[in-house]
Amino acid sequence: MQHWIFTIEGRALPSWLEALPQAKVLGRDEICTVDLVEPGILWFRLRSGEALGDVLPQISLADSQHIVVLCDDPDEAIVMQSMAAGAAGCCNSFAAPDVLRQVALVVGNGGLWIGQALLQRLVDSTSRILSQRPAATKNDDWSAKLSEREAQVARLVAGGASNKEIARDLSIAERTVKAHLTAVFEKLGLRDRLQLSLRINGLTI
Repeated sequence: MQHWIFTIEGRALPSWLEALPQAKVLGRDEICTVDLVEPGILWFRLRSGEALGDVLPQISLADSQHIVVLCDDPDEAIVMQSMAAGAAGCCNSFAAPDVLRQVALVVGNGGLWIGQALLQRLVDSTSRILSQRPAATKNDDWSAKLSEREAQVARLVAGGASNKEIARDLSIAERTVKAHLTAVFEKLGLRDRLQLSLRINGLTI
């Protein structure tokens, strides 16, 4: 999958290049040079004080192409505006390389990246609503595909726990939590924590 990074000055931050070493870094006016048939992700940097409409171009993308907004000062309003404008993701411009790679993985597989804070709010709200449903509607078939520890992590995620909280509760490292979660998503064919919460709480997705 190809990655294109567009910035006003045509330069990338070191963390971007570490996360996406094969990315092509271009100025915003070079969008016309991109082959809009090749599968990939187009990353656009939104600097402080810039309007989203001045950053995202009016282009038609193939089904295998996606847009991610790299925002210097992200907040929930910017995330929602980005989604409304057709982006599949919005994250902090200064995110660590591991986070950027995770964004690329989620978006490249057809998922949405809306940021940890907003996603956590959605998971929390969903968990509270679905926990009020009759227990008989819950489906535990999913757990048969997981190891005991993976199932523990999955249940805690579905209950709205963060990786840090899970690591503390299970006395394991956050890195281990992430590894278990990656395995859970792969085994259950899910893309993110929200889908996992819906699946475990008995809602078909």
